[in-house]
Parts: sequence; structure tokens; C-alpha cells
Amino acid sequence: MSEERRRELGESDAPVEDELKESFDNTVIEGAERLHRTMRNILVTGVFGGFEIGLGIMAYLAVLHETGDELLAGLAFGTGLVALLLAHSELFTENFLLPVAAVVAKEGSVVQLAKLWGGTLVANLAGGWVFVWIIMQAFPQWSETVSESAHHYVDAPFSLQTVALAVLGGSTITLMSRMQQGTDDDVARIVATMIGGFLLAGLQLFHSILDSLLIFGAIHSGADITYGQWLGWFGYTLLFNMLGGLVLVTLLRLVRSKELIEERRQRAPTDPDAPHST
Repeated sequence: MSEERRRELGESDAPVEDELKESFDNTVIEGAERLHRTMRNILVTGVFGGFEIGLGIMAYLAVLHETGDELLAGLAFGTGLVALLLAHSELFTENFLLPVAAVVAKEGSVVQLAKLWGGTLVANLAGGWVFVWIIMQAFPQWSETVSESAHHYVDAPFSLQTVALAVLGGSTITLMSRMQQGTDDDVARIVATMIGGFLLAGLQLFHSILDSLLIFGAIHSGADITYGQWLGWFGYTLLFNMLGGLVLVTLLRLVRSKELIEERRQRAPTDPDAPHST
């Protein structure tokens, strides 16, 4: 089918499906908005993201403590991602597809992307560290449960399996963000979010923020885990989370949207650091 014929069939003049164009436009617009935030807003949003993932950790530990079932606990963890969605907070690993698409479309800069990533990552960890400290003071009976969960990650040897678990962790959360952008239906977005939470926590995928909070909780409760052990695990998990999110999901989505990217570039302001207008 020719590009001209494709344009005739759709409601828009884009050489792709109308739904894809709308989703791509929403992705770039939201990504650009994130890139143009001040550092203060990035940090505040990131801290609240850490708090809300902490809510998911609280639900996860409550169910795991009572049932010992990782899959049920994974379903409970989804409540934290729903809180994140509805409160418009963010995780570091959610900031792969949207802001990268905006940078590629020349509606933001690499410097802004680095600022967003760095600020969100630090704020997620700081906010989560505080929140899980409160959780462990409120529920000291969960100490053994959180210790077992944390040891699952820090004791895992670096291997092809742990690399694959980290790649899947990054790609899962990025795909969840893509699904949320693909619909305006709030119920569908919540379902997509719960699916993402179930896969991440229920299958014990390696996720740099989620699992760091479990490790912090174990440290707060007096488990025989050190921050040095956490850092060793965190370093490679973060790297392969990024690989999974950026290569398996973001890159392929951008290739699929090549024509739309070219159109956005032609309309983009000359200075990518200029305030974005929707």
C-alpha cells in the first residue's frame, strides 16, 4: 500500500494508523513536558514516586508475610504502581520511552534527559529509603519476610540468568508505560498497571528501584545485608534495566514510528531547550 493511499484511508494525514499517530503524539508531548521541568519539580516528583512504590512494598510484604505466595504478593504490589499512575508521580525506569521519544523528535535535549534521569533516580531511592524505614518501624513482624526477599537479590550471583531478569525488569516497566499511553480509558490503564506490577514483583524480576526498597527495608530491620552488597547488585541491575527498556521497547517503538518522528522534527523548535508548547 502506498503512503498516499495510507493517508487517504486514515482520518489523519500521517502514513501510519491513526491510533499509532495519536499515541505517538501523546508520548512526545508528555516526554517533552517531563524534560522541561525544573530540577526542583523533578526531585519532588521523584520523591513522591519513591513513597508510592513504598505503598506497593507495604502491600507486597503484608500479603507475602501472611501467605508466603510470591504471585499473590505480586498482585498486591500493583497497588503501588496504580498509586504512582493516579498521583502522576514517576519512577526512573518509566522515563525511558517518553522522554527519549521527545529527544529523538528534537523537542528536548540530551542534557535535559540526563538531568531527568539523574534527578528521578536519586529522588526515588531517597524517598523510598525513608518510606520503608517507616514501614519497618510500623511492622517489625515483617523483618524475616523482608530479609528473605532481599537476600534473594543480593545473594544472586552475576550470571546470564540475573542479567536476563534485569533486562526483563526494564522492558516490562517500559512496556507498561507504553500501554498506559496507548489508551485514554482509565480502567484499561489501571489494568495495564496491575499487570506490570504482577510481573515485576510476582515473578521476582530484577528492578533497580523496587528491589532496592526491599533491600533497604531489610537493612532497616537489622538483616545481615550491607549497603556495599546493595550497591554491587544495584550497579549491574540498573545497567541491564536500561538496556531492556531502551533497546527491547523504546528503540523498536521509535523504529516503528520513523515517519512520525520525521514529521515532529520538522515542526520542532530550533532550540530544544526552549519551553515546549502543546
